[in-house]
Amino acid sequence: MARKLFLLGLDSMPPRVLYDGMDGGGFHYLREIIDESSRYMMRSCYPPITVPAWMVMFTGKSPGELGIYGFRHRRPGEFDFYIVNSSYIRVPTLWDTASKEGLRVGLYGVPPTYPPRPLHGFMVTDFTTPGPHKLYTFPPWLKRELERATGPTIFDIKYRSEDKASVARDLFRMLANHQRQVEYLAARKQWDLFVYVEISVDRAHHAFWKYFDPSHPRFEEHPEYSRVIPELYRRIDSWFQSLYRKLARDTIIVVASDHGIKPMRGAFTINQWLIEQGYLKLRVDPNDLKPGTDLREDLIDWEHTIAWAWGGYYSRVFINLKGRERRGAVEPKYYEETVEQLRRDILSIRGPGGEAWANQAHRPGEVYPEVRGDAPDLMVYLDDLWWRPAGTLGWPSLYLSENDRGPDDAVHDWTGVLAIYDPEGTISRGDMGTIEITRVRSLLEELILARS
Repeated sequence: MARKLFLLGLDSMPPRVLYDGMDGGGFHYLREIIDESSRYMMRSCYPPITVPAWMVMFTGKSPGELGIYGFRHRRPGEFDFYIVNSSYIRVPTLWDTASKEGLRVGLYGVPPTYPPRPLHGFMVTDFTTPGPHKLYTFPPWLKRELERATGPTIFDIKYRSEDKASVARDLFRMLANHQRQVEYLAARKQWDLFVYVEISVDRAHHAFWKYFDPSHPRFEEHPEYSRVIPELYRRIDSWFQSLYRKLARDTIIVVASDHGIKPMRGAFTINQWLIEQGYLKLRVDPNDLKPGTDLREDLIDWEHTIAWAWGGYYSRVFINLKGRERRGAVEPKYYEETVEQLRRDILSIRGPGGEAWANQAHRPGEVYPEVRGDAPDLMVYLDDLWWRPAGTLGWPSLYLSENDRGPDDAVHDWTGVLAIYDPEGTISRGDMGTIEITRVRSLLEELILARS
């Protein structure tokens, strides 16, 4: 008989929490499992963002090979963006392979799996789902069954809000909803491989990290908010202990994250910097703009603009290239030297006190074996991800203490976790060093196919 494998995905879980005990007392049962596991430091992809990182893990392909560089993408020549969904995943996933081998697969919350696609088993889609009014399950009739048993699925919450009490309440409500549904599916459906990604961990980290991590530059001890993250961990831990007791005794457990998390030191207004450096020209006086003004197509003086950028956990920079962009200004013969000069200037950006930053500015072809889809010209990481690029305008300084898109206490980090627990003791235990996220799929495939 095939042994089962259950993967618990904790979005943005860093090693120092899961491995080193920085959990505020939240993990007990999972800690016992981790101590008996094969533990890896999981090096995430470029960029270390939920979309595409989970799909990098489950396909073994880099973002370049997938053609996915974040949640949103810009088609060359256009200013507006489109949102990536499951239809953009054009290579086989772990569950595709398992399905072909006759294994029954259960998926819950894996980004991006909306809209749902057929597999040998069942699926509930992820936080990119527009809402419960959409079809979000495979098979389609599972939606009605699941809602009758557990209520409508809560896909995401508004976590960038000053109303922290409401964020905490919504966070725990979403987690409980997910746990009820996963428990129902795990108990009532047949499966050999079950992959469950919990997004509430990431939302809690972004909303409450400064109340949790004493190393945060704006750390604040709070009687309620400082307890939110440890309480979330405790509820996951208690729920998983209850679930695991109901699984087959020889079920292999994998605990993984897509990237890590760390305190956000501040935000850097990348488009304002491009204006100062002469790369970006507006049709209006930048000093007349209100703080937080979005860079809009009608604001840009395209005839005199060389480059512009998106903000986020990393920055995507686009060259206004003639022949590619509708109103391109940079002659193709100057493209290479323009990119290289811009890269040098970005690498020389320093901190608010003049301190040196560990910046990175990569051309996609330098970090990926293949570049597909709508890639940016440069991918920029500021001070080893400690500073978030801010794409908005109108700020009195290049340096902001907070995120320009609403309260956000944390930025992503390069290293996540991968722990494999085999109750039969056939897998080595202890620290196994570093594994690249692109190698995880083959490791998991070996585990499920060897036991099928």
